[in-house]
Amino acid sequence: MQVYSINSFRGLPLYFSGKHEASDKVSKKEQKNYEIPFVDTNSVLKMREKKGETIMKKSIKDLGNIEGKRALVRVDINVPLDSDKNVTDDTRIQAIMPTVNYLKDKGAKVILMAHLGRPKGEWNTEYSLEPVAKYMSKVMGEDVLFVATPVGKGAEKELENLKDGQVALLENIRFYKAEEAKDDDMTFANELAKLGDFYVNDAFGAAHRNHTSTAKVARVLKPAVSGLLMEKEIRCLSQALENPVRPFTAVVGGAKVSSKIGVLENLSDKVDNLIIGGGMAYTFVKANGGNIGKSICENDQLDVAKSIEQKAKEKGVNLVLPIDVLVTDDFSGNGTNKVVDVNNIPDDFEGVDAGPKTQKAFEDVIKSSKTILMNGPVGAFETPAFSEGTKAVLDAIVEATENGAISVIGGGDSVSAAKKLSDADKYTHVSTGGGASLEFIEGKVLPGVAALDDK
Repeated sequence: MQVYSINSFRGLPLYFSGKHEASDKVSKKEQKNYEIPFVDTNSVLKMREKKGETIMKKSIKDLGNIEGKRALVRVDINVPLDSDKNVTDDTRIQAIMPTVNYLKDKGAKVILMAHLGRPKGEWNTEYSLEPVAKYMSKVMGEDVLFVATPVGKGAEKELENLKDGQVALLENIRFYKAEEAKDDDMTFANELAKLGDFYVNDAFGAAHRNHTSTAKVARVLKPAVSGLLMEKEIRCLSQALENPVRPFTAVVGGAKVSSKIGVLENLSDKVDNLIIGGGMAYTFVKANGGNIGKSICENDQLDVAKSIEQKAKEKGVNLVLPIDVLVTDDFSGNGTNKVVDVNNIPDDFEGVDAGPKTQKAFEDVIKSSKTILMNGPVGAFETPAFSEGTKAVLDAIVEATENGAISVIGGGDSVSAAKKLSDADKYTHVSTGGGASLEFIEGKVLPGVAALDDK
């Protein structure tokens, strides 16, 4: 596979970025294009030890001859369905196609494991993956075998005639309570392992879950390697965090400081600029004596906010907080909205978006950066009247990317905002993992990554 430089990488296609509406069929050319480009960086090639986790893991490209072998592949295709069970957004399905096509082209028998929703260990047809299997058949232009019984003799019988290069999808793995069990019982893992000759994890979105299909199976079915999507997620996030082209700026938003403490503390050791926006900013404002009106605030996190400020100061990090803010007396957006100084929010109003001076300050820092990581919006972007600040930040990141910067949108609400307010294909990398991205940025061990074979 060709290896691209950092500068050439930014213009290449990201197969999982943006929203893909339901379509009847993807072209054969697109199906064959399973080689996902990666950033070429020495930092990603060295070991990054985090409590025993080794970031560099073997991938499907490290396997030898797999023709005729059964690949048991954990994927994340937890896609939205309408009331008629039609797939309404196939982003996650498109994301796994490079791995599926790679294995197919190598002649492997591809057996996909996945979950849909939260059936809580009970068989519930509301959460059946059969409609997804049917949709994938249309996408691939060939039948995807749906296996109604994921384990046991039923599964073995349904899979016994699977041909080389054929794809099967097991029924929702979360129909089994043992999938999410927190104990060390390996019975279910051993049953699943019987279905494959080797294990592949391409479900970065579920990699932070210590579940049977995401971690335990990898302990008993060897080799256990990453898929192309998993590998790309690890490489791109590692590149941003471990060896960024500087200046390195992180934009951290969202509602609560408490949910991002680990992120803020870890980034304070790595970034040159730390932009804080969204609801969590008001905790920082109040900690410094500002009047925040009815704005969201975690009073039990005021000391944490001050300690993060102190750490940033000690590390020489430029901490960028809001200057002005859009406030409202009606969160629906239909009330009185006005811009005020962030330290003087009227008692009957709450902050909902970055003001124009704040937007300009954020934009100036972002546009002068060479690596940008965004994790969380800077306003209540779901309401159009409160979306200008987040859109301004995203537009600035796009401009910086077009000028050669590396940009990573770190999952969750950030991705939702990027899809809604921008073109997700214009960023270097848009992560498929919400909680997984958050924990990776915090520096936590991801069980689904740690369980894979070391490089």
